[in-house]
Amino acid sequence: MFGTYFRVGFYGCRFGDLDEQEFVYKEPSITKLAEISHRLEEFYSERFGDEVVVIIKDSNPVDKNKLDPNKAYLQITYVEPFFDTYELKERITYFDKNYNLRTFMYCTPFTLDGRAHGDLHEQYKRKAILTTSHAFPYIKTRINVIHKEEIILMPMEVAIEDMQKKTQELAFATHQDPADSKMLQMVLQGCVGTTVNQGPLEVAQVFLSEIPEDPKLFRHHNKLRLCFKDFTKRCEDALRKNKSLIGPDQKEYHRELERNYTKLREALFPLINRKIPQLYRPLPLPTTLTQRNSLSRSSFRRVEC
Repeated sequence: MFGTYFRVGFYGCRFGDLDEQEFVYKEPSITKLAEISHRLEEFYSERFGDEVVVIIKDSNPVDKNKLDPNKAYLQITYVEPFFDTYELKERITYFDKNYNLRTFMYCTPFTLDGRAHGDLHEQYKRKAILTTSHAFPYIKTRINVIHKEEIILMPMEVAIEDMQKKTQELAFATHQDPADSKMLQMVLQGCVGTTVNQGPLEVAQVFLSEIPEDPKLFRHHNKLRLCFKDFTKRCEDALRKNKSLIGPDQKEYHRELERNYTKLREALFPLINRKIPQLYRPLPLPTTLTQRNSLSRSSFRRVEC
């Protein structure tokens, strides 16, 4: 049990030098967001007064102009260690992924009209990546944030990330050792169940039913299509694994999962097999290369003569 991490932002002149400062706190790994929020609220209420400390409930960017100057505001967000792709090749064990941590990430869903959540085609996501001045574990349980980077994901990029996450969950549940049939069935039900709102089929129907007009979205469209191909393959592997784990009392349940998967695959087939023609045009040869080839062919004919 290595730890759980939270980002804490301080806003208000009552905090003095801490005003507008952000820290990452390391807590015991069983700590919940409500626990650290209550503890910090209690601690600063003893210093400033009961009605002075306010906990900001969301993780949206804070506009200081909208805050009461006579109050002290705390914004507390759960964060996770963040690793680049190249780092994951080296950080293999559980210890590797919980040691020498300096970069953390949290996500905030939003829509352009101000709501946190909306329909699939209007759901954006803001990813904030925080870098601390020192690495955890450290002699202190909180370290100040020295750099913050924000990445905005468009709705199609959010869909790609969600489908990649579902595919990873399927792969993990399928290859888990020792096998856990309950976990596998729960993940499968969430992927192929017909009653799942905003499930894989709806995602495909929203983003893959038509080729986007904006050429900038062609690559995202193609990436999402390939994600669905991988997803259906993982569903098939998971069903095969589940069949080998179940007893006689669950055969009917497994047949229902297979029926749902067949319906899902048939509905997805025309959507994930339609390619964007513009992405598969043969690339024209550069002029210099074309001229060089024609010259070499003419030289060859002269030598042959």
